[in-house]
Amino acid sequence: MKFLKYAFLFTMIFTSCKTTKNMINSKAIAKEMSARKVARKHIAANFDRKTIDAKLKVNFDNEKTNQSLSVSMKIIKDEVIWLRGTKIITLFKAEITPTSVRYYSSVFKNYFEGDFSMIEELLGVKINFEQLQNLFLGQSLLNIKEEKQNVEIVSNSYVLSPEKQTDLYDIFFNINPSHFKLDQQSVVNSDKNVRLDIKYPSYKLIDNEVFPSQIHIRAKNPKRVTAIDFIYKTVIFDTDVKMPFSIPRGYKQLKF
Repeated sequence: MKFLKYAFLFTMIFTSCKTTKNMINSKAIAKEMSARKVARKHIAANFDRKTIDAKLKVNFDNEKTNQSLSVSMKIIKDEVIWLRGTKIITLFKAEITPTSVRYYSSVFKNYFEGDFSMIEELLGVKINFEQLQNLFLGQSLLNIKEEKQNVEIVSNSYVLSPEKQTDLYDIFFNINPSHFKLDQQSVVNSDKNVRLDIKYPSYKLIDNEVFPSQIHIRAKNPKRVTAIDFIYKTVIFDTDVKMPFSIPRGYKQLKF
């Protein structure tokens, strides 16, 4: 009986470790699967922690400004996203909630306080808090269970797209066959020559959570292409995060 007991425990531990190890499997092959099942697996892979405290390197290029900076990002899931950009000194701070965006630049002595129009101007598409949060987590911008999806396998990714695309744009989600987070998501309006591509070239397993290690954003419109690359340096979950934010006096208000 003792032998059976220890054999059972060993099997459980081995199976558990193997499951965790294989959460990121670069050799996973996309096999035939229904769109509904792919969508269900993607939603099941959603981030399930309360807070994020991360340090990132960010490269920004919009054909006028090209710079690299360090960014601290803190998130209380579904409540607030806090960002602070530094390059020796603090360059900007931002506080984003489901109902508002607040931002100020210590360099240009200006600030923004209002809706998501500032972020929409940057990305070229309509976006809300949940979608922005999902962007940082490797999750789809839209709820892929709300509408029926088509699925095809392209370059070893499951590509989901709504059976009925909207009148404003077409959207595509490339889902990884190993961990079912995103490889890429794209929002396209061919008539207006507008396109947003968000790529996730790699992930890390952090505290049993599959989390992006890089995010590459390309926002294209007829006037310019904006490129933003996020490289996560450190990521900690479920800590007590502090998010100080107050707009300094005397700064000029930005309008969008």
